[in-house]
Amino acid sequence: QVQLVESGGGLVQAGGSLRLSCAASTRAFEKSAMGWFRQAPGKEREFVAAISGIVLSTYYADSVKGRFTISRDNAKNTVYLQMNSLRPEDTAVYFCAARSVGVATPSRREYEYTSWGQGTQVTVSS
Repeated sequence: QVQLVESGGGLVQAGGSLRLSCAASTRAFEKSAMGWFRQAPGKEREFVAAISGIVLSTYYADSVKGRFTISRDNAKNTVYLQMNSLRPEDTAVYFCAARSVGVATPSRREYEYTSWGQGTQVTVSS
């Protein structure tokens, strides 16, 4: 399994921006699809964005499309989530996830991810 550590969360006003980072413990992850999920208080964890392992295709939830951008820097073993035009409803704990080593196809399904970070809190005030 890949160990993942998220950072970059915090408190921001509506309309502001944050960039989340997810650092992986091994370069083996560079061939694996990566995803971001979030869980708001009292709600189930939901898909936010994903990026494939090789061709770097990206996928987004409709609720964040056009505002969030997922990217990766394999030289740094890091995946990013740039979040712009933040809204109060974006408030949640954000989790980074990785599919098994060598599985490059991204997924919106959380059960298809085998490694998870501990999460980072994002709070958007109105």
